[in-house]
Amino acid sequence: MFQHETLENGVRLLTAHQDEAPSATALVMFGVGSRFETPEQCGIAHFAEHMFFKGTERRPTARDISVEIDGIGGDFNAFTGKEYTGYYVKCAAEHLTLAVDVLADMLLQSKFDGEEIEREKGVILEEMAMYRDLPQRYVGNVYDELLYGDTPLGWDIVGTEDVIKGADRDLFRSFIDRWYTANRVVVGLAGNVSAEAKAKVSESFLDIGAANEGTRATAQWSQDGPQVKLHHKDSEQAHLLLGVRAPGLDSSDRYAIGVMNAILGGGMSSRLFTEIRERRGLCYYVYSHHDAYTDAGSMVVAAGVDTNRIDLAITTILEELDKLAKEGPDDAEFQKAKNYLKGKFVLGVEDPRGLIMFGARREVVEDGYWEPKQALDAIDAVSMDDVRRVARELFSSEQRNLAVVGPFDDQERFEKLLAPATAAV
Repeated sequence: MFQHETLENGVRLLTAHQDEAPSATALVMFGVGSRFETPEQCGIAHFAEHMFFKGTERRPTARDISVEIDGIGGDFNAFTGKEYTGYYVKCAAEHLTLAVDVLADMLLQSKFDGEEIEREKGVILEEMAMYRDLPQRYVGNVYDELLYGDTPLGWDIVGTEDVIKGADRDLFRSFIDRWYTANRVVVGLAGNVSAEAKAKVSESFLDIGAANEGTRATAQWSQDGPQVKLHHKDSEQAHLLLGVRAPGLDSSDRYAIGVMNAILGGGMSSRLFTEIRERRGLCYYVYSHHDAYTDAGSMVVAAGVDTNRIDLAITTILEELDKLAKEGPDDAEFQKAKNYLKGKFVLGVEDPRGLIMFGARREVVEDGYWEPKQALDAIDAVSMDDVRRVARELFSSEQRNLAVVGPFDDQERFEKLLAPATAAV
């Protein structure tokens, strides 16, 4: 399904041509995110994402850029993660060449005008305040800091107020010139892709910075027992993340963990949803996920619970982890979990944007794209024994981690709940 090419300067072009597709997507993804920052740059990867939309010599203002994409009815956005950053336009296939031209112009010719930087600081600071006011999201920051401490993986992607307020053009250029280079970019085209659009990629991305050496900070942590971190917020509901350290994307167990996760907290028939919400009514939402970076990760349960019954919610989650580790799944839920994962994956890659996101992310982060069939085959290859083994290995009572946003200050109270004697695995 994918065609892979490497341009003369090292830029990779990944194409998924679909003759009958009425739409197409142009995606530019860099294998660079907030994990590549120094303390003096904390938040600059995300801030730069905003600034790329603010004007070039050919399109001097943000409006000039947005008018072109609005004029073709395109869907235009960007995202910053800890290990990658992406910019995309989804549009009618006939306009794909223009979409490539706009993205290349933004990413290679942005002005980073001083007045625009000053204006955008206010936007970033308001975004920062918004996330702090959303406990369901902010608890993720608390959990990352608990797990990874004062390292790039533990920092908030949005950054710190001091760095944002002090940012200037030189700070942006020092980060972009260092990391936005030919060896770290994948351009993806999917849908009804024309030869003209592919030629535009080859023409437009020749001016990107030359390849250089260097990579992200190494994951670092140490843990001798259960860990708890609280963020006090007066609220009617408490939001928690309860998890254990888990392998990253480089692990051969990633798909076994995926199947186990589907059994535990994937969908409305999962163990956690059935027991904690449907049977006990302890929460509004509960789910689990494998939060994985290249070389590090965590298996996490997320829930929004009644503040008066948070202790019961935590012990019930621990009981479900314990049960899965000791007994493993039954045949029916094992097969259901595999079908659930395959179904979700197929739905995710059925349109051009989802398809190229899948291919480009693997290529840029893991240095090698997969065909969709390879992912489906990897799910099929997971055995019942694999799921039992990873459940036993991960749910160690000594490695539990709990982050809570809610009206609580007594850390010792929660440490006792996580202690091995409470729910030994």
